[in-house]
Amino acid sequence: MVEMRVAKQQTFAGLAWQNKGKQTRRERFLAEMDAIIPWAQLLELIEPHYPKAGNGRPPLGLEKMLRIYFLQIWFNPSDPGAEEALYDSESMRRFARIELSADKVPDESTILNFRHLLEEHDLTKAMFERINGLMEQKGLLLRSGTIVDATIIAAPSSTKNATDSRDPEMKQTKKGKNWHFGMKVHVGTDRRGVVHSVTATHAAAADITQMNALLHGQERTIFGDQAYWKEADRQRFRAAGVRYRVNRRGTAQRPLTDHQKKINQSRSRTRARGEHAFRIVKQLWGFAKVRYRGIAKNAARAFTSFALANLYLMRRCISPHQQWCP
Repeated sequence: MVEMRVAKQQTFAGLAWQNKGKQTRRERFLAEMDAIIPWAQLLELIEPHYPKAGNGRPPLGLEKMLRIYFLQIWFNPSDPGAEEALYDSESMRRFARIELSADKVPDESTILNFRHLLEEHDLTKAMFERINGLMEQKGLLLRSGTIVDATIIAAPSSTKNATDSRDPEMKQTKKGKNWHFGMKVHVGTDRRGVVHSVTATHAAAADITQMNALLHGQERTIFGDQAYWKEADRQRFRAAGVRYRVNRRGTAQRPLTDHQKKINQSRSRTRARGEHAFRIVKQLWGFAKVRYRGIAKNAARAFTSFALANLYLMRRCISPHQQWCP
């Protein structure tokens, strides 16, 4: 289904914004992402599940709602915050294809219901897979090697809330000398850092438990930090002809030799590329803390976040004005 676009009369504020002399970083970012997101393919995935016009209140345009959902991924507002941002920010309204003089701004309930629709039908995972499929067709997703890694997404540890309790699905874990409460997002990436697999667990889950779920089966090389080291796995992959380049873990009885430490350092230079998407999703887009209660809702956000992070990582290769590709 293709949405018909009708010419809209702009407000005076919109005309003044269009004629301003400077383009902000936010505007450049939104224009860049708008140009590389495969809108038609994503809308095709969601359209069969989207409400149709009937006896009730007519639904707002699907593309408009998807654009607002992506704004939430990038700028991390709550549902009420997203509604207010659309009134406040001309650049966000333009990205969402909203003109105040002609269009209705979705309220927070409408924004919430759209997110629930995506979660209910596993559409964020479907979008992740569709985007990765398109990237693989363009030769931008490599299958020869996988880097496995995990990151902690913090959750509120306080019980000062409406239920006087923590989220029961979140757990605490110790990293270094510090304790962290929340969940883990586990990823498998190619050797350039493009994410091809995502899983989510509570924070206390051992990283190595997700190893097999993060592999696609075509690897010739596997990289990971010491949390993934297992001698039985090393022998199993070696027998299958797969190079096991996971950092070796020493013990009190058998510490690493200087030679083994140097090998770990060499492997870490490649393994570090698997953290590129974490930097984008957590530091640039604010997904360092959970937004919702429960692992499933935050996992749905993770699938969308890493799908868009893949596009952002490879934007110079995808852009119609491609100038350089890593």
